[in-house]
Amino acid sequence: MKDLLQITDLTAADLVSLLDLSDQISNHPYEFRTLLAHEAVFAYFTKPSTRTRVSLAEAVARLGGQTQFFGPADLQLGRGETIEDTAAVVSRYTKLVVIRTFSHQEVARFAGAASVPVVNALTDLHHPCQALADMMTIRARLGGPAGLKVVYVGAGNNVAHSLMEAGALLGCEVIVSTPSTLRPNPSLTEAAASLAAAHGGSVSVVEDPMVAAAGADVVYTDVWLSMGEDETTRAERIGLLTPYQVNATLMAAAKPGALFMHCLPAHRGEEVTDEVMDGPQSVVLDQAENRLHTEQALIVALIEKRLEGRR
Repeated sequence: MKDLLQITDLTAADLVSLLDLSDQISNHPYEFRTLLAHEAVFAYFTKPSTRTRVSLAEAVARLGGQTQFFGPADLQLGRGETIEDTAAVVSRYTKLVVIRTFSHQEVARFAGAASVPVVNALTDLHHPCQALADMMTIRARLGGPAGLKVVYVGAGNNVAHSLMEAGALLGCEVIVSTPSTLRPNPSLTEAAASLAAAHGGSVSVVEDPMVAAAGADVVYTDVWLSMGEDETTRAERIGLLTPYQVNATLMAAAKPGALFMHCLPAHRGEEVTDEVMDGPQSVVLDQAENRLHTEQALIVALIEKRLEGRR
């Protein structure tokens, strides 16, 4: 396996191996400090970033390398050079490529033309790096996570897609609760449900958030309007999703001690209240920290060719 573009590029064994390596690295962060010595990682970001950018740069530094960040105005891509030509050239200079952009197809094209590993650091369809950190956090707090009930509440988006896929591989019961007009991608949902069935779990979509949250081990949410979506629809989206706010009432429907998770940044007062965000069940900072450990583990695994990948 050369690249990680979405969680389903991994086998279940790959995912467990990555999480085990992440735990190892969190305890011994400089164990692989010479892996990228005198080497560079190419990072192309067309979207703003806090956690992804900082965690990636630190992960590469702990592996002995440096990260070169570029935006749309920095490369000849903005002047007509093809993705394929850019990927081929960049592969001659660097050991690994990380891309954070809108179109998932563009990342797939880049990976197809690159001779070095390519990591999807977020597209409109998938956010695999976030899902790795999420599962590391769940394992650390609750064990498993096979058999756990993980409930995502809000708009079906890239975070929901990757959470469904990761939960499916690990045998979770994943429920996405969202209005009918904001359901996750149907083909990705169907594929995740089939994968979950093969690993002893399930993936489903329901509209009623209180029904979904009943007995949940994890309640997860994300912003109601993602980067790049039309801001003129914000008022309409808020009206549609207000019943899906994660607040004390919704958390009370979950199990006592259930985790509250959010990939951040959060729009407090919209998808989550301060009471929940800052409360004792919130593990959002653990998730953010674990982005560092899981990204470091992912780079090690891709460089050392440890992952089998799905065939």
